[in-house]
Amino acid sequence: MDYLGRTTAPFGDTLWNDIDTHVVKNAKKFLVGRHLMPLYGPLGAGILEVNVDTKREEAFDGGIARTCGRSMVDLLQIYEDFWLFWRDLEEEERLNTPVDLSSVDQAAQTLAQREDEIIFFGQEQLGIKGLCNSEGVITMARDDWSVGQDAFLNIAKGISQFYESGIIGHYALAMGPDLYYSLQRILPETGVMEIDRIRGLLDGRVYVSRALMGKAILLCGEAQFMDLAIGQDMTTAYVEYAELNHHFRVLETLALRLKVPQAVIVY
Repeated sequence: MDYLGRTTAPFGDTLWNDIDTHVVKNAKKFLVGRHLMPLYGPLGAGILEVNVDTKREEAFDGGIARTCGRSMVDLLQIYEDFWLFWRDLEEEERLNTPVDLSSVDQAAQTLAQREDEIIFFGQEQLGIKGLCNSEGVITMARDDWSVGQDAFLNIAKGISQFYESGIIGHYALAMGPDLYYSLQRILPETGVMEIDRIRGLLDGRVYVSRALMGKAILLCGEAQFMDLAIGQDMTTAYVEYAELNHHFRVLETLALRLKVPQAVIVY
């Protein structure tokens, strides 16, 4: 089934390939949350929900076995629309110039931002939680990261707490641009930038996301603690031909699977 409606679009593979290239380029450039943890999938566009196991075990009673410690979460469909206007396409064909796909870039960037917001904060109206507000995540006081070595000491304390709790693996830090750029300074009498010391502590796994303005999050992104379930990865569908113009949708389906909330520290 052509659920993306591409076969109904009145143009060929060349334009579709260009659109796909722009979507992938912008996804790689702007997505942050999915770089912090493994991906589970793609599972397929038709998958509506996925299991999240916390303390999974099987219970046996009277010839009946059931799985305990398991819940199901919906894979959200998130999307952003864009248009290509018929006059632009006609002019570019007549002049033999490349199609202006800046509207594709903008839609893909907006969708990437929306994915990060879902991963970090969930969706309040649907009762879905993210990394920053799920029950059981650790909240740690943040000192003033714009002075001294407070940021480095806060991160080191968080990693030490993970080790003490047996949460061991690849650690990563994500923060808002306000905090990130406050770390672009040289510590007195060291000649070393504070951000570089933190990168060294985390083997370079430091990320910045607009979705995290005023916040930072330290986590252990191993599959036994969390992952991101992908049904349909980011792609583009043809929606309709309306008033001579072409309506598209960039979409994906996903769900955060936070199995051990204690593997997340929010500053």
